[in-house]
Amino acid sequence: MGAALLVQRDPDPFQAISDFLESPVLRISGQLFLLLVVVLWLSLVYWTYMDAGRRGASRLLWGLVAVLFPYVGTLIYLIVRPPEYVEESRERELELAILERELRSRMPLCPNCRSPVERDFILCPACGWELKKRCAGCERPLNMEWGVCPYCGTDQRSGKKTGW
Repeated sequence: MGAALLVQRDPDPFQAISDFLESPVLRISGQLFLLLVVVLWLSLVYWTYMDAGRRGASRLLWGLVAVLFPYVGTLIYLIVRPPEYVEESRERELELAILERELRSRMPLCPNCRSPVERDFILCPACGWELKKRCAGCERPLNMEWGVCPYCGTDQRSGKKTGW
């Protein structure tokens, strides 16, 4: 009878593990973890879909890749996605266009061939177009429409100095 009491008193060492695995706390914790994994996956699918649209890539294609290949699809997208957003690209292009326009306004262009020329050029080096005329008195370059040289006061039509 003493041996029978020992067998009944010794608990099964695996019973505690079995009770823990069958406990409602573990089951609820497992379900919450699964819910977290699914919510994270759906969030990554949504983020991939939206980011692809902002970057000019195909939303449908990358959203489908993220759905079919959980977690890995978003990782692949992160590796091959376009480097900048469409808005950033357009903004950079506009800034470049403004800078080019500003540069053109500072540097005169030949009216014939639109090549850049310096302000004191008399002829365009690209096409030979006459940009300015030389003063009859001092030989300095003058605009074509000037009638009197502002440097020496010579009248360009008659070649004589004015009374200044």
